[in-house]
Amino acid sequence: MPDVEHLHIEDALEDSPQTRHLLTVFEKDAMLLKKFTQNMHNCCQRIMSAQNELCAATQSLAQHLRSFGVQKFPLESEDSVLSSTLLQFSTFLDDISSVQQVLAQQFSETMMYPLNKFLQADIEEISTMYEMFKIATNEHEQSLAKYMKQPMKKDDKSRVEVNEELYANRKKFHQTALHYYSSLNALQYKRKCFLLEPVMGYLHAQRACFQMGQDIILRADVEEFLGNIGSSVQGVHSDLAKETQKTVELIENIEKQSQHMYHAEPPADMPFIPPNTNLTQKAGYLFCRGKQVLLTTRWDRMYFFTQGGNLMSQTKEEFAGSLVMDLNEEGVLVESCVADERRHTFQLVAPISKKTVVLQAENYRERDEWIATLNNIIRDGGYMKGKPASAKKKEPPRKLSNSQSSDSTSGTGAQTPVGSNQVSVPTSISAPGAADTLILDTPIQFDLVTPGEENRAITSPQSGPPKRLNPFDQSSAIVLNPAFDNAAFSETFSTRFLGSMEVKGDRGEQLVHSTIRQIMAARAIHNIFKMTESLMVVSSEGMRLIDPSNNVIRVEFALQDISFWSAHPDNNRLFGFITRNRVMTNPPETKSAEGDKNPVPTFACHVFESNTTAEDICQAISTATKVAYQALMEKRKGVTTTTTPKPKAVINEKNLLLKNIQSLPEDCGVKNNKYGIDEVDSIQDTLDDDLSARLPLSPDGKFLILTAIDEPPSPTLTSPVSSLKQSEDSTGAEAEESESEA
Repeated sequence: MPDVEHLHIEDALEDSPQTRHLLTVFEKDAMLLKKFTQNMHNCCQRIMSAQNELCAATQSLAQHLRSFGVQKFPLESEDSVLSSTLLQFSTFLDDISSVQQVLAQQFSETMMYPLNKFLQADIEEISTMYEMFKIATNEHEQSLAKYMKQPMKKDDKSRVEVNEELYANRKKFHQTALHYYSSLNALQYKRKCFLLEPVMGYLHAQRACFQMGQDIILRADVEEFLGNIGSSVQGVHSDLAKETQKTVELIENIEKQSQHMYHAEPPADMPFIPPNTNLTQKAGYLFCRGKQVLLTTRWDRMYFFTQGGNLMSQTKEEFAGSLVMDLNEEGVLVESCVADERRHTFQLVAPISKKTVVLQAENYRERDEWIATLNNIIRDGGYMKGKPASAKKKEPPRKLSNSQSSDSTSGTGAQTPVGSNQVSVPTSISAPGAADTLILDTPIQFDLVTPGEENRAITSPQSGPPKRLNPFDQSSAIVLNPAFDNAAFSETFSTRFLGSMEVKGDRGEQLVHSTIRQIMAARAIHNIFKMTESLMVVSSEGMRLIDPSNNVIRVEFALQDISFWSAHPDNNRLFGFITRNRVMTNPPETKSAEGDKNPVPTFACHVFESNTTAEDICQAISTATKVAYQALMEKRKGVTTTTTPKPKAVINEKNLLLKNIQSLPEDCGVKNNKYGIDEVDSIQDTLDDDLSARLPLSPDGKFLILTAIDEPPSPTLTSPVSSLKQSEDSTGAEAEESESEA
């Protein structure tokens, strides 16, 4: 190392002009070094901040990639390849983030620490001693000047005091100068290490980071994964290029074919396109004349479409269409007209309902096609599923109220009572993907039956025995459960009943959503606007629908009969749930020798609208189901461990079991004294544990597992208790006699 410039400490007390000049050179060098070190500290601090931000950004990116699987994209399935690939990428990003975090820690220790120490311990010390040296110099010069001013006539005492003061200040000046000179000399050595250590620490940290990253990232599995993903991405790019080319060609063709549609009224030089008068369905935007405001009328642009035998309209903001006119009505007339001096207008006139709808098309071709299409529907007799046009025309027309429909009586035989608010409408609207789960011929129930109104139905002579119109398949004489008031979990919501219809399945979000769309469309078609207000009480004991006007319980559900629930994805105030309705029937193929009745469960989906978010109600049903399930498990567990006497029916079962065992021949390997009361208890406990293990609850607790036919007992439990069950069914009268004797 070359020689280092330094101050001569032995010349500090002399303080000659040459020494002072050399000292100013060292001070100027120290000030420039301080400024350079501060700028270097700022640069290193930027590197440190950038490294911390890079680490945090990498962690944030990994977390965001993991959230892709949580978000419900309407067009992305839950188990898609993209979701699993992004999850794998998030794992690699976590590894990279850990390496970056280690690098940030090494920057802090090897780069920032020595630089901070040099600034705070050395540079600041030079600045402090510079001020102290200046103060000591001034005091020494003042004392010396005072001493030199002493006259010859003054006494010795005054000269001694001034001399002592000069002694103290000169000593202080000398000591301060010695430390100041030595610090300036030491600074020349420290600058050569403290300016190199931060950069050297930065490079060492980067080398260690690269080595660690190579061990983590440059692995064979990562390289294979990136190669596979790269090939897939290249394939997607090639497919995108082909699709883009096809799209460009398709757009060009569409533009060429749509030239005649750009003008509202075709120009004279455009070829003539005649209207199509053979259409039976049509949809498009028309202007509809509304109510008169002062001296002018209002024209609104709306989307009109034909559905079945009805003309529907829908605005851009509406969720479902509304009925404009029933084309099945007798005497409906569609013809061109003149209204408000507007061109291309036509009108629909219904003489029975005394309703007139005036519409305006963009040009003559659209007007003529609409008129021809509507007249074709009227001439063919409209549309009703399951009935020919001639049969439809023979039905007398009826006026509809807000809660009744002209289609309330269908081929299913359901009758609507006079004066009742109940309406049954056959579903004729099919939703995509729901044809295999929705029963399209079943009536839709649009209102609830209170216990007091259930017996008011007036039946027709052709309808046979009276039928209950309760959509939940429960009678009015239902026994209310008093445990509702003391339930472990209970929440109350304000809801409005929209409709109920039978479905084929017991679960599925698509099934519930299709049913909601089906019921909403049916309400719009038949102009049903009335909704029954109810208080929905969700508790761990069950679910109740209560009339808010008189607190009368309308319907009560058991939790084991509620199989699935879901909210609508587009409207967070609509939700539905599926229930199992047990109806006792006697199919010929299921009758036993004794004439027993076998339960045939059916499933129904009920749709409601809530004042709050429907997700809260679904969450409350999930919580109530979990609480009820836990209580049931604890109850079953407590029953198996209790020492209370068994009921009389169990004692009779044990007696019958012992009789059956004693009647067995000895060559079958079972002796008369092989099974006692304790053995029967253990077998019964085994059956109880098996029943608790087969509770119909899904693993996540979201819905109950219900099937169309109840599951038979497990074939693995072929113990004497199962034979006892069979013998007890065949000899029911003997069991009752033995019970009375006991």
